Amino acid sequence: MRFIGATAPDRVPDLVMATEAAAALVAPFTVRLSGAGAFPEADRPRILWLGIVEGAAELGALAGTLGEQLADWGWDRDERPFRAHLTLGRADGVGGAGRTVAALARAATALDAAWTVDRLVVYQSDLGHGPVRYRPLATALLRSDP
Repeated sequence: MRFIGATAPDRVPDLVMATEAAAALVAPFTVRLSGAGAFPEADRPRILWLGIVEGAAELGALAGTLGEQLADWGWDRDERPFRAHLTLGRADGVGGAGRTVAALARAATALDAAWTVDRLVVYQSDLGHGPVRYRPLATALLRSDP
C-alpha cells in the first residue's frame, strides 16, 4: 500500500497505530488478479507485476485512508498516483528482463485469482547479504461490521 522508508525504531509504534486507525475505517473487500506487466515499461522493466481487475478502486481508497492517517501521525504525504497492482519482483539491470515480462504476460492471460482483503500488514525490509527479506511487524484487521 505504501513504502515508508527508513523509520526510527521509536516511530514504529506510531506507524502501527496509524495503520490500525486506517484499517478500522475500511470494510473487507474482494481483489481479483488477471494479466501482468512491468513498470515503467515492458522493454525496460524495473518492477514486474500482476494486474488487479477487481478491487482496484477499493485498494486506492484504502491507500488514501492510510495516507491520511500517516500524515496525521507526521509522515509526509505521498503525492504519486496510486496504481493498484501486485508486485512480483524487481528487474533493475537484469539481462533479458524484457523477455521475462513477455513470458509473464502470456502466462497471466488466463490468470483468475481472487481473495478477500481483510487486513493490513506492516513489514520491515531486512537488507543485507542476499535478497531483501520482509518481516511482518504488525497486523491490523479491516473493520468488521456487526
